[in-house]
Amino acid sequence: MLTRRKVLQILSTLPLSGLMVGQMMANDSGAEMPLTGTIAGDANPNDDSIYRSLGVEPVINCRGTFTIIGGSVKHEHVLKSMSRATSEFVQMDELAFGVGARLAELTGAEWGIITAGCAAALKHITAGCISGGNPEKLIRIPHLTGVDKNEVIMPRGSRTIYDHAIRNTGGEIVMVETLEELRSAIGPRTAMICIMSWQSDELRTENVANVAGPLGVPILVDAAAEDLTIPNVHLQAGADVVAYSGGKAMLGPQSSGIAIGRKDILMAAWQASSPHQGPGRDNKVDRDELIGGLAAVEAWIMRDHNAEWQRWLRWLNNIGERVSDISGVSTEIQEPEGLNNRTPRLAIRWDPDQLNITGEEVAEELGRTKPRIALGSRTTGEYTSINITSGQMQPGDYEVVRDRIYNVLSKRRNRRPQMERPAAEINGRWNVHVKFYLGESDHTFIVEKQDGNWVWGSHRGDFATRDMAGTIEGNQVKLVSVQRQPGNTVNYIFIGELNGDSMSGRLFMGQYLDASFTAKKHDYPDTRRPVLVPDGPPLAT
Repeated sequence: MLTRRKVLQILSTLPLSGLMVGQMMANDSGAEMPLTGTIAGDANPNDDSIYRSLGVEPVINCRGTFTIIGGSVKHEHVLKSMSRATSEFVQMDELAFGVGARLAELTGAEWGIITAGCAAALKHITAGCISGGNPEKLIRIPHLTGVDKNEVIMPRGSRTIYDHAIRNTGGEIVMVETLEELRSAIGPRTAMICIMSWQSDELRTENVANVAGPLGVPILVDAAAEDLTIPNVHLQAGADVVAYSGGKAMLGPQSSGIAIGRKDILMAAWQASSPHQGPGRDNKVDRDELIGGLAAVEAWIMRDHNAEWQRWLRWLNNIGERVSDISGVSTEIQEPEGLNNRTPRLAIRWDPDQLNITGEEVAEELGRTKPRIALGSRTTGEYTSINITSGQMQPGDYEVVRDRIYNVLSKRRNRRPQMERPAAEINGRWNVHVKFYLGESDHTFIVEKQDGNWVWGSHRGDFATRDMAGTIEGNQVKLVSVQRQPGNTVNYIFIGELNGDSMSGRLFMGQYLDASFTAKKHDYPDTRRPVLVPDGPPLAT
């Protein structure tokens, strides 16, 4: 149910992009000549940000290793290794075999591969388990008619947006909720079982392995955002392969994934990936990225993780001590013990009625104004908060973050003005036309209830109907709906201007960017005639 508070909490994402190129090019004689242009630094020689030269403002990352803001900053060892790798050519299979053997040596696993991100690892491993290394089966993907193994079992709690990588192979996901359902689901068409690293106790890796192991069904653990453990806890628990993101905790290339485990499965996965022709050709990984992924594992083993942790804590303590001077503000440093997204966090809490601002509004202000800061926010019960994740903060960031947060929270604000009276009642059915980037679609709003500024109803899209809620202030209408299904969530935020029996405006779709819409109140025919109910079945057809 979309409550008033939920409607106010929904925020859009921070889509950012960047471009990196070399600084030199060769003339016809082979001599190097300097490049000119904005990304070479000519636009503003006093500003060393390549992103600002493109009109894109960088972000201080207090959010974590999210792909939408670039993942992580590469470790120095990774950068040096990639730079060395890019100046020579190599046969890619030979390189992959060398990297595989080195990953085995470093991690204690039987083998390893580097892929174009963790999602690509999921895709290639699934393709390998479906094909078994048989190229005649491999090239049929995603049309698996006649292929004997085409099912992937997943617990409901492991379904996320990332299982698109598995579905892209054409494999059918069989969803289970209990160990008994898992046991019943395994059959001759089962290619593999995929579970997330945070899976519930009943379906944790060792329990799944006790069922699947004797039947020879491979188990893949998606540990994308986890710290790498050596020896590997998932392989020790009975998993056959575990996949990590190379561009998160390990500080490797953002476009790299690292999979370790059984050599036969990983060789079939490598066969299914680029540079080989087939369903994985679109997930190309370059020679420097292969080296970068390997270097990230090497760096992970060499890094002083305790020193990093203490440095992150010092930064958070410094920020917390400063903002605690503000009346009504409290802070708490949280030190998660699990492996997933393991980094200290600072929670800064206050009563939104005392400071007259919510955590979501603070996060939006800091994220959209310079210097930009990406951080988390939350409102529960009587308190609101912002959350600072320290793992990707860089030296000097904490001072900027500290001062900006203090200035925003210490600012005097008047109480929020009362909402403007609604210009009209909008109950009823609305025919909605949405224009996307390259297509159009007809949707329907049913506004069932209006209580002053607040409205509730339903929104029918192309394939599903979901609850809808929102507000109307004057002529401005804001409506929110969320479509949820296993493995997918689509958020719609409509904001439009009401003009009589029509409205128009923008549609925000979070990670899917935005669109425009128009809506017109449905005109029911003015039919007024008695309804005759027959006393029996029809006398003619």
